[in-house]
Amino acid sequence: MPKSTKKPTGKKPTILKPVPPPAPMGRNGHTFHATRAPQAFTSDPSGFITEKDPRGKASNVWFDLPAPTGTPPYRLDLASILSDQAIQNIIKSKHLVFHSLGDSGGVNTTTYQQNVATYMDLDFDPQNANGSNPSFFYHLGDVVYYDGEIKNYYWEFYEPYLHYPAPIFAIPGNHDGDVDPNDQFNKPTDSLKGFVRNFCAQAAIHLPEADDAPRPAMTQPNVFWTLNTPFATIIGLYSNVPEGGRLGQDQINWFQQELAAAPKDRALILAVHHPLYSAYGHHPGSQPLISTIETATKAAHRIPNLILTGHVHDYQRFTGFINGTQVVTIVAGAGGYNQKLHQLTASMFNPKGVPYKFADAPETLDSFNDSQHGYLLIDVGMDKIEGKYIAVDDPKAGVPAPTAPPKPYDTFTINSDGNWVWPA
Repeated sequence: MPKSTKKPTGKKPTILKPVPPPAPMGRNGHTFHATRAPQAFTSDPSGFITEKDPRGKASNVWFDLPAPTGTPPYRLDLASILSDQAIQNIIKSKHLVFHSLGDSGGVNTTTYQQNVATYMDLDFDPQNANGSNPSFFYHLGDVVYYDGEIKNYYWEFYEPYLHYPAPIFAIPGNHDGDVDPNDQFNKPTDSLKGFVRNFCAQAAIHLPEADDAPRPAMTQPNVFWTLNTPFATIIGLYSNVPEGGRLGQDQINWFQQELAAAPKDRALILAVHHPLYSAYGHHPGSQPLISTIETATKAAHRIPNLILTGHVHDYQRFTGFINGTQVVTIVAGAGGYNQKLHQLTASMFNPKGVPYKFADAPETLDSFNDSQHGYLLIDVGMDKIEGKYIAVDDPKAGVPAPTAPPKPYDTFTINSDGNWVWPA
């Protein structure tokens, strides 16, 4: 065989070292993600098909809640889901980092949900074991459109988050709890059937709808529930289906008890699907929901330090008020449901013109993004909460998959000033 006559360039090649697979984050060796290489989608993957409610919109009626799968007071400890090493990393780092967004179910196309998920995956460093990686993803509702169909869980949940390497918790949104009144195979008592099956299972089993995704069902004790973690208590409410949200008296009583029982040495975060505040006219804020929360917090003498909501398909950050106390209140509903987001009235609102003060209300709109999908990255420390909103560009044909997270679109900080207990 003739020898090559090409002279070497003199530049030594870069030696590519194999990246070790990350250690399982879950207890008992549970893994949450597949190991095959992630892909960027500019069109729906082969086989994509979903069941669609022909109404194409939600009902505006109350549905009774399903029976809890756990026991009162409906609490889940993060240490029962993550491995001992993962919990020790959180404690040692003195930080709890997690993702949050809502309204992700790509019933019409999975393109935008897949794109957001790809960027979320980039926040993980497989070689970083110091606790700074996100520990979980907290979904703010509307996981599956239009009616929480079990058939849609693969394409709207398991497949888009196939590579997400951490547990996913959730509260239901109105679409998760809706039932098509014209569907002869589903009754009002089937409300939240798919959500309970996939998020409130009594054991972390692999469900048929997960198909090739290794993620097991989550074991939350109820559709409203509390997540206990080393640095934050997260109370999750279910605001049912009617516009503006509505809580039954049993949930209100439970909520008041959980506020009063929340550990005083760590941050208190409230999650609810329907927004307390919103500048989007078709989905405005909810004064009844604010009143319900104010009554409960006053009785419990404890106000949440941060409130996370969804429902409106965009990002809005408010300085809200609960019983006169300022509380950062977020709308993070641009998780990828559809290409079109809920855009604020352009003649009134400009992202560069914030903050906006409402003449007939105390709250201010401090930041918003109604043109890009995105997600929250929350970092809870011992004495402060730091939040980032990561806005992502829509995928384009011919553009490679992203390899690094973008710069935050918006950031905020909540200081405890030495005390996380904000009395009502």
